Amino acid sequence: MPNIVVVGAGVSGLTSAYLLSKQEGNVITVIAKHMPGDYDIEYASPWAGANVLPMATEKNSSWERRTWPEVKRLAVEVPEAGIHLQKSRVYRREKDLEQLRKGGYNFDGLFQEKPWYESLFDDFRELSKDELPEGMASGCEFGSVCINVMLYMPWLVGQCRANGVVFRRGNLKHISEAATLSHTGGKVDVIVNTTGLMASRLGGVMDHKVVPVRGQVVVVRNESPYMVTKSGTDDGDGEVCYVMTRAVGGGTVLGGTYQKGNWESQPDANCAMRIMRRAVEAAPELTGGKGVEGLDIIRHGVGLRPYREGGVRIEKEKIGGTWVVHNYGHAGWGYQGSYGCAQDVVGLVDEILDRPKL
Repeated sequence: MPNIVVVGAGVSGLTSAYLLSKQEGNVITVIAKHMPGDYDIEYASPWAGANVLPMATEKNSSWERRTWPEVKRLAVEVPEAGIHLQKSRVYRREKDLEQLRKGGYNFDGLFQEKPWYESLFDDFRELSKDELPEGMASGCEFGSVCINVMLYMPWLVGQCRANGVVFRRGNLKHISEAATLSHTGGKVDVIVNTTGLMASRLGGVMDHKVVPVRGQVVVVRNESPYMVTKSGTDDGDGEVCYVMTRAVGGGTVLGGTYQKGNWESQPDANCAMRIMRRAVEAAPELTGGKGVEGLDIIRHGVGLRPYREGGVRIEKEKIGGTWVVHNYGHAGWGYQGSYGCAQDVVGLVDEILDRPKL
């Protein structure tokens, strides 16, 4: 009966705990400073949109490829998970084409002109010229999903609880503290580190490659008939444009910003106005052509994406005599890569416990 402690209760921690809890014999404790229902600048998951917009390059697409079938299944078969199907439109601006073709873009895979994910979505199609808004060189459309994170996170907790996972609050200063925090009181065999942005400050990890990417959003009651995102804006490198309507009345998220290294937790009023202006231009259906004045605001928000230079870290190492499996550094794709990453966590835990591969 292996004792496993998962540190962190964002989408990566909860999904890792959930998949581990499906294995017979695992005894799992989740220790976290922040839990679903909390709002804190250190805790990225509640601020997420969230949706599926493939961002990886084809080389690094395995996590997203393996997650998509599961979130699509949940949208179709498990309504209580708070996920719904929604068409997504991705626009490539004429102004951005040169930079997109050079690479080195924040979302390299998403805006490619022949994206790898055209084979992932069975209804993927390129938009015709007469479907493109002014200033767009090209674009594509596909059936994706949007997640109401306020429902989905508690749903994941419920799935874990049904499988015997125990949740406890804890504010660790060092990852090795988790070795004594199993709810059984027994020896911990494996620690799973899913601390996101806080991996940059957690003793024993102190990963200085992890930095925040600030995302400011406006959540409104207006609904959009489809999700939309553009390859850039005229408002500066740190600003982006996207619109997505969450499932089950969760509001429509208007974004946003992509500000690397910025820890500011408070919304900026001028930035919020730019976000709303861009959103109603991109999806005029939001307000029936009434512009920003037609938006019905629920709240303003700021979340910090846990970006990691060099990409996500999913690997095992021994710290203080106990095996640790790391799963952090997902930037803005934590939800849409959650199952693929958690599957890799399960595989590494199995290696540590010397379980035969299925």
